[in-house]
Amino acid sequence: MKLLDLSFPSPAENLACDEALLDWRDENGGEEILRFWESPATFIVVGYANKVATEVNVESCRARQTPIFRRCSGGGTVLQGAGCLNYALILEIKENSPLAGISGANKFIMERNRAAVEAEARSQKSEARISISGHTDLTLNGKKISGNSQRRKKNFLLFHGTFLLNFDLALVGNFLRMPSQQPDYRQSRSHGEFLTNLNLSADKVKAALQKIWKANSPLENPPLENVSKLSRDKYSTHEWNFKF
Repeated sequence: MKLLDLSFPSPAENLACDEALLDWRDENGGEEILRFWESPATFIVVGYANKVATEVNVESCRARQTPIFRRCSGGGTVLQGAGCLNYALILEIKENSPLAGISGANKFIMERNRAAVEAEARSQKSEARISISGHTDLTLNGKKISGNSQRRKKNFLLFHGTFLLNFDLALVGNFLRMPSQQPDYRQSRSHGEFLTNLNLSADKVKAALQKIWKANSPLENPPLENVSKLSRDKYSTHEWNFKF
């Protein structure tokens, strides 16, 4: 598996990169990819089918000049910024493999990520217990530390998500409404009661994921031109970000 640790200056470019990598591999084939990125900017990312007005406190975003973006995969709305580590996996869909179906892919990928992060957490916190909750959440002692989502094409899939490492969780309630769809384990808890930080360094989480996915060599010549095009023509447009 190839490794790409690449953060772009703008949220639009970072979101575009995940889709560009998926398109690139689906069209041309090649080795699977693990990508990491971080952003110092605070911004909102809604899931593909989310309605902005339902999930986001739009007035608060306008007042604080916090931009709203839409990603190409499903799932719920998240707040991004300093203290969040994002990753993306571009994995080949093979017949009769765990990745052949949506549910199987969720279970296979989430279990690997869970095992990697729990091993690292327990090396520093003996009581850390990380679980898969809902379909694609990781929780630390019952509180959410990671949300994830999937997009599938013919030959490859994109599975990406965010780890809360040392994020200012108090910000979440300022910008996000209570989600319109909640996993049962949330039990209507507020954002403050539901979320927690992993309190590990980004470098340690990266190393743990890199090890379990065997991402041992750097990705050369990523599709930067397509990243720029998608960022400009899609992720920077009102038509895409506010389509629902």
